[in-house]
Amino acid sequence: MATNYNSISIVGNATRDPELRYTPSGISQVTLGVAVNRSWRNQQSNEWEERTSFFNVVCWRELADNVGGSIKKGMRVIVSGRLEQRSWETEAGEKRSVVEIVADEVGPSLRFATADVHRTERRGPSDPAPSDGGGTMTAARTGSGGYDEMGEEPF
Repeated sequence: MATNYNSISIVGNATRDPELRYTPSGISQVTLGVAVNRSWRNQQSNEWEERTSFFNVVCWRELADNVGGSIKKGMRVIVSGRLEQRSWETEAGEKRSVVEIVADEVGPSLRFATADVHRTERRGPSDPAPSDGGGTMTAARTGSGGYDEMGEEPF
């Protein structure tokens, strides 16, 4: 029996501060951008070349709260999740589509930074979202059908 497995992990820099939003039913969602650089030596010119790929990352619920309160633009992050394609139609009737990473895990890369991690309290479905954006994690750089208003389905 064949198993379909859709998993992706990236390491890159946050291109903007996470944007925290809430669905009409109160489910938290964060979106952020991550830039991943790839460099290689051109075999013909013997010069180093570099290419950057940009990814949109979506986080839901407690992960969204914690990412929103922990990650800042420029931080090196590790993201693990799955690729999802989302399609919608603009008000002008144009069809749009995007592939984004729906994160299962997000954390600071400790290759060039340190982190001070604090465990958050687990919340139940009826508990309100924390007003301070959730858990705290600081990383100091030391070197180099039920869609919401954004067309997202809360999982």
